[in-house]
Amino acid sequence: MTTDPGAESPPPARRTRRGVRGAVGVGLVLVLAGFLFAANARLSGGVGDREAQDLLGLVQAEVDRSEQLAGEVEELRGEVDRLTDVGTAGLPSVDDEQQLLTELVAGRTPVAGDGVTVRLTDAPTNLPQPDWVTNDMLVIHQQDLEAVINALWAGGAEAMTLQDERVVSTSAFRCVGNVLLLHGRTYSPPYVVRAIGDPEDLRDALADSRKVQAIEDAAATIGLGYQVEESTDLELAGYQGSLELSHARLPEQADA
Repeated sequence: MTTDPGAESPPPARRTRRGVRGAVGVGLVLVLAGFLFAANARLSGGVGDREAQDLLGLVQAEVDRSEQLAGEVEELRGEVDRLTDVGTAGLPSVDDEQQLLTELVAGRTPVAGDGVTVRLTDAPTNLPQPDWVTNDMLVIHQQDLEAVINALWAGGAEAMTLQDERVVSTSAFRCVGNVLLLHGRTYSPPYVVRAIGDPEDLRDALADSRKVQAIEDAAATIGLGYQVEESTDLELAGYQGSLELSHARLPEQADA
């Protein structure tokens, strides 16, 4: 196939346009490459500042710094503990105070202080009595002791003993004839109740009790023994028995 000498060549304008497009493309690539290079250099601290990063050294420096701060914290904690010990020296710990309070409320701790002493005893049997007096009236009964003890508690008694046995929340006593059963032991009159508290308040509480007033009346009419006196420096022993209840149960209405 021969070429026609007379055929027309492609227009020069089309060749020029393609050359311009190629030059523009190369220029854009160069500009983009330069931008990326500059950005990378900026992020790395500049072209002149680019150095290989020592990662192991950085990690070790941070470890050393952490150890230093931990040491300072430990020193401060030791100083706080030292100052705390100095400020609380000689004071009982919270556990000791709680234990002491529990034992005091339970009556296990010996106590001392001012208060009153009440003595009750049977009336003499060799004295003439009115015809209406029976032998039962001449004896101190359980309810008489209960009246005195309850009046003293109401008067603000802080601690109490009956026959030198500490009276606590679980104390129960019974009188069989003229014999008192208390904490598994038997006692005979006279019965002695000692209570620590404000003596005046305790006396007033006894005087305000109608049941105690009945004892006072019997003492005046038939010779029943009843005597109240203020006492200083009473010393009451702690309760040594068990505080556990063996036969207690909740009443039915308490379950509702």
